[in-house]
Amino acid sequence: MIYIRDEEFIRGDCPMTKEEVRILSTAKLELEEDYRVLDIGAGTGSVSIQIAKICPKGEVTAIEKDEEALKVIKLNKEKFKTGNLNIVEGEAMGVEKDIQAPFDAIFIGGSGGSIEKIIESYDLKLKKGKNMVLNFITIDNLYKAMNTLKSLDYNVECMQISVNKNRGKSYMMFSNNSIFILTGTKTK
Repeated sequence: MIYIRDEEFIRGDCPMTKEEVRILSTAKLELEEDYRVLDIGAGTGSVSIQIAKICPKGEVTAIEKDEEALKVIKLNKEKFKTGNLNIVEGEAMGVEKDIQAPFDAIFIGGSGGSIEKIIESYDLKLKKGKNMVLNFITIDNLYKAMNTLKSLDYNVECMQISVNKNRGKSYMMFSNNSIFILTGTKTK
């Protein structure tokens, strides 16, 4: 598989899923080269672009509402030549009816405070036996997502990852925010 380093992405002032979290999250999606994948809350597009490279015969749909992030994801799409990436402008619940199912995998990186509604609505667009992977910084959203997935009879797995890296010549370690990676496998 091809993995892209953080510094290769155009970033702007938008949040970006860091390289190590991106690698684990895409691995949890269990992607194949011809998969149709949905990325909700795409931000800079780092996950969408990564998935598009892993699934060159597939299709990736990225939903993003923030204007600055939309500019950045379009620049990244052009830079990485990902013609199989479709960008949908808008809020996940506002564009839900326009998103054509089914999907082989769904990644949720941002929810705008509507995580339960997003999971319940987009569950209908995910194929049985496939994975929905979600990233969280807050325990509150993690808890809401876990309960919603369980209520929909998903098999749920959660991991917490904390990445520390050295910077400069002093080898002083710096930490990024701890991230929860939640994987739900659809059983029905």
